[in-house]
Amino acid sequence: MKRVLVFGAGAIGSLLGHRLASAGHEVTLVGRPTYVQHVQKHGLWLEERGADPDARTAHPRAVQRIEELPASQHSWDLALLTVKTYDSTDAARALAAWLPRMVPLLVVQNGVGGEELAQQVLEQTLIVSCVLTLSVSVLAPGRIRLETRRGGLNLAPTRKDQNVAHWAQLFAEAGMRVAVFPDYRAMKWSKLLLNIQANAIPAILDMTPATVFADHSLFALERVAFLEALAVMRALQLRPCGFAGYPVELLVWAMQALPAAVLRPVLRFLVASGRGEKKPSLQLDLAAGRQRSEALYLNGAVTAHAQRLRLHVPVNEAVLRILMDIASGRELWDEWRGKPHKLIAAVQAVGR
Repeated sequence: MKRVLVFGAGAIGSLLGHRLASAGHEVTLVGRPTYVQHVQKHGLWLEERGADPDARTAHPRAVQRIEELPASQHSWDLALLTVKTYDSTDAARALAAWLPRMVPLLVVQNGVGGEELAQQVLEQTLIVSCVLTLSVSVLAPGRIRLETRRGGLNLAPTRKDQNVAHWAQLFAEAGMRVAVFPDYRAMKWSKLLLNIQANAIPAILDMTPATVFADHSLFALERVAFLEALAVMRALQLRPCGFAGYPVELLVWAMQALPAAVLRPVLRFLVASGRGEKKPSLQLDLAAGRQRSEALYLNGAVTAHAQRLRLHVPVNEAVLRILMDIASGRELWDEWRGKPHKLIAAVQAVGR
């Protein structure tokens, strides 16, 4: 049995905590008050197609703050950081006083840069980079739904002397499909190629991915945004790597080689099967009124690295600016909802 701390009990943290707790490990979840109250009283509930109904509820420990735990419980074999990337620095600071440096920290996030943000604070901590290729929705505090069956947890060391096989085995024994990659930067950028698809553009326009892909001009923007990110990735000398159920290398070939008439229905199917009924994450953030956005670590990562490499990425640059302006309140979302021609004009203005 391992003692595991999960800091940031949202959708991802809850799924991983549920899997580990169900496998018999001692799991402590750090989450928001309503979440903690529900888990303490009713347990953590997971809806999953084909699963035994009796196995849906796990009973991990849940607290709002680590200091609520008695001193005897301030000892862990492993910690997971599952907050949004923009919260990485604050979360790492909160962990700094409680996490011994010999305890590995698995950073499980979308976007590029979270590992570096955490490492700047936790300088001596061994950080393992992880990406999840499963789609999870929060139904209510303490209740989550696994939207897809394909995909799993992918791990990579952030230092050459790290061996992450032991932790990969831990999750495999908990019933997850697991893969280990040698280069965490290639792994994270490969996941970025998946995450930027039908994300920022549907969010800005408040449209479904299917509607975006059905529009020839918007589909062209999606394709260019992907190819811009791919160009940056290659300039960084990183090779795309595939995940179980998500052949990224094949997607790269298709985006470069296939005519739009063939590619559009393929991508529409891939996005739908990859997310289930869940809306794009950036669209959910805008709908929730969040003033910060992981777009900074998706389209923003593409834009920032492109500037340093002197590459031109007008689509990513434009959608990043517009989305962040909407999130911050500098632009009204209603001014962009359902207005693809306005978005196309904004991208063209950047590209001039």
